[in-house]
Amino acid sequence: MANVEIYTWRMCPFCIRAKHLLDKKSVKYTEYVIDGDDAARSAMVARGSDGKRSVPQIFINDQHIGGCDAIHALDQQGKLDLMLA
Repeated sequence: MANVEIYTWRMCPFCIRAKHLLDKKSVKYTEYVIDGDDAARSAMVARGSDGKRSVPQIFINDQHIGGCDAIHALDQQGKLDLMLA
């Protein structure tokens, strides 16, 4: 099973949508809720591959996937299940 991590804000609709997709696939993930935590956001940005400060930011097996649109695009292309296997 893949190691999935997601950085979120509690009330972010894109975060909720991305987590819903993972939940629908019965994926266990580690969630980092970073509401108002500048140090945590900086750590997320440093870890990512594109310098984005927006949430969610998703990592699968330490590979930066991107945000909500990116994970849904991978799912539509049939690539997400392979990454999660």
